[in-house]
Amino acid sequence: MEHAFGSQFTVGIEEELLLVDPETHLLTPIAAQVLAAMGAPEATASHEAYAAQIELRSPPSRDAAGAGDALRSARAAARAAGATLMGVGLHPADTDGDSEIVDSERYHRVARMMRGLFARTPEAALHVHVGMPDPQTAIRAFNGLRSHLPLLQALSANSPWWFGRDSGLASARYALVRTYPGRGVPAAFPDFDAYVQATEQTLAAGGIDEYTLLWWDVRPHPKLGTVELREMDAQTSVEDAAALGALVQGLALEGAEARVRHAPPSDAIAMSTFRAARDGLDATILDSGAPAPVRQVARATVERVRSQVRELGSDAPLDGIERILATGGGAGRQRAAHERGGMREALDQLVRETSDETARKPAS
Repeated sequence: MEHAFGSQFTVGIEEELLLVDPETHLLTPIAAQVLAAMGAPEATASHEAYAAQIELRSPPSRDAAGAGDALRSARAAARAAGATLMGVGLHPADTDGDSEIVDSERYHRVARMMRGLFARTPEAALHVHVGMPDPQTAIRAFNGLRSHLPLLQALSANSPWWFGRDSGLASARYALVRTYPGRGVPAAFPDFDAYVQATEQTLAAGGIDEYTLLWWDVRPHPKLGTVELREMDAQTSVEDAAALGALVQGLALEGAEARVRHAPPSDAIAMSTFRAARDGLDATILDSGAPAPVRQVARATVERVRSQVRELGSDAPLDGIERILATGGGAGRQRAAHERGGMREALDQLVRETSDETARKPAS
């Protein structure tokens, strides 16, 4: 498999944001108009699968603060192009089965694969890429990140509402995307050749020829030369996105440097990740083979990787993990807003939080 590995633990963040009406805050399919007005290169802003959604990307950055600044600028450009943005895993009040797909061959192909599954509602993720120097280092980092999927799911959970009602989960998006093939927790691999062999067999079984259609929760991305942490909910706050980016960057470096590492079975990680998606920051998750509260695991993990992210320049953004814990995370803030003023207040708050980010100037 050809690859582009060769970078030293750079971090890049991709966020999928929903486009909503400025008055009703319901989904509006204007991605084509917004992107045309932005005039940004595809590396910065592009279509996602749904016409009521865009994807914004930071360039590979030395640190998560730089990646956050790039996202903040991209959000500002989208707003200047007429977009009202909502950073959330699922729109809380969208109607099931009423989603317009972007007119492109890739997304038509995915729609043919998924059929009715793909037409339910746009789902919006936060992806973090960490650059890897070589294929074997990428596999070590990938193996290490698998173990931290429950923690990252709990911290990023930002979709408690679906189709107008409380799902009972902190991340309803997590449950929705489990129905797609190619999702979930992959196995650990002893080396890059084993990853290539497993990928080829899986693609053949699915009748597909493109590994980017395997949407594992974490995956090597040889074409970009990265390891990609995929299945977090989109965040309303750039600071929260940057905090998660810094944590992933630190965990990837930790995994890359580990020569021998305990590799929990995929089923154990998946069960723990479900508890994280269900209970959010109140979950008990698997940590080093034993159950522990999310807040305890999060604080211990931050302290453990802090020296590594400090070397990369991401120490300040990492402090945002404590803010996520203190404010209840995205799911907690949405439910609190709904208690204050119903669905309208929940939608208003999501738009306010997403919009306020664009008003803040990047750090000098």
